[in-house]
Amino acid sequence: MQIFSRLPRLSLPTSALRYSQRGMTLIEVMVALLIFGLTGTAVMKATTENLSSVGQLQDITFATFVANNRLAQLHLAREWPIKNNEKGQMDMASTTWYWQQTVTKTAETELIQVRITVATDEAYRRPITNVVSFFAKPTSSGAT
Repeated sequence: MQIFSRLPRLSLPTSALRYSQRGMTLIEVMVALLIFGLTGTAVMKATTENLSSVGQLQDITFATFVANNRLAQLHLAREWPIKNNEKGQMDMASTTWYWQQTVTKTAETELIQVRITVATDEAYRRPITNVVSFFAKPTSSGAT
């Protein structure tokens, strides 16, 4: 067993040990930060778009409620002919909604089309929704 003890001992220089034990280089850290930054940006963008979509869906839902409420008012009023280009406003969900009704004649003389356009601005620059319904001329109350 003396053979092994006579062999010279190999040792690495301290500089070689230092390089083999080191961590990540500055370039590697910067690449990792770039990857994390891009991933974080993508996640933030997706989250923002999702929240924006939720807000738009909420606006469309409330605007549709406003339009349907106006159509219900017209139905209950039983007036004939229904006035064209009438405008109004309705407060719902802490927002003032502006509506405008447009009446269009159809091929049938006793049937008209009513379109309710709803927006959050009085000038209707960005309408949120349009709801279309058809109304028949009301029959007299004495008819069977």
